[in-house]
Amino acid sequence: MGTDYYATLGLKKAATSEEIHKAYRELARKYHPDLHPDDANAKKKFQEVQAAFDVLNDPKKREMYDQYGPGFESLGGTGGPYRAHPWQGAGGEGQTFHFDFEDLFNQAQTQSGGGGGSFADFFRNFTAAGRGRPGGASSSSSRHPLKGDDIEHDLSVPFASAVLGGQAQIAVQRPNGRTETITVKIPAGIEDGKKIRLRGQGESGPRGRNGDLLIRVHVSDHPCFRRRGKQLEVTVPISLAEAIAGAKIDVPTPRGTITLQIPPGTSSGKRLRIKGHGIHPTGKPPGDLYAEVQIVLPDRIDEADRKRIAELASRYPLNPRKDLRW
Repeated sequence: MGTDYYATLGLKKAATSEEIHKAYRELARKYHPDLHPDDANAKKKFQEVQAAFDVLNDPKKREMYDQYGPGFESLGGTGGPYRAHPWQGAGGEGQTFHFDFEDLFNQAQTQSGGGGGSFADFFRNFTAAGRGRPGGASSSSSRHPLKGDDIEHDLSVPFASAVLGGQAQIAVQRPNGRTETITVKIPAGIEDGKKIRLRGQGESGPRGRNGDLLIRVHVSDHPCFRRRGKQLEVTVPISLAEAIAGAKIDVPTPRGTITLQIPPGTSSGKRLRIKGHGIHPTGKPPGDLYAEVQIVLPDRIDEADRKRIAELASRYPLNPRKDLRW
């Protein structure tokens, strides 16, 4: 009885292309010879998985296989009998192809989503490079040794550190049980949710190439300042007298205190722009700081002052809600 390629990949005959790709990726990781150098059965299983995928991933070959079974290669018109990709050099024993799993799977998925080719195309081109050279040697094998796993870590930073930049320390637990303290540079202007990649700080690989440490940054809220892209916003309280007569007031900014001019007759909600005092990412022009004015009244006003204010209001009639509509 011939080989059941669907069973090899753990699939049903009605499996979709996406299911075939997913099963192949999982099994390729599971049985790849580089991960099991002393297991001859893993190498055999990998070749079976590769052979099954190469047929089921090709619509024409899959149609012929569904109709005639594994013997369809001998019927002609398909380029001759099909062989699984060898993982030893054509010139003899002892040569094994090594590649970067992360680069392979990430690049293949990117290509598949962006019109640059499928996972199968990427994998087939890679292995073809080894078969096309004398002795089966591949230049890719020397450039891409098997890489260790990446490590992900969450880091909370103060609002000021995210704006101005700074440093933080994180503790990373290594497989040997040792805890390593790593200093992380926080770039100025980093946004909440962004990642910092520290290359080579991940898990060690079996062939000497370490994975990376991926740090997702969470920015804490500020009690007064808010952020919108490169723009900073702050609510600035002023007194009734300052709003009516105008004033010069001190306003804190990320780079020091400045003097802000409040024009006479300023109402609550007015936004005053302070150019160049917003977020300033390294190598990019700075954003602006917007001060939103908020008039603050005294907690208690005596009856005599209330009458004076009412008299003042009658001398300057105003309908502040004339433009308010549903």
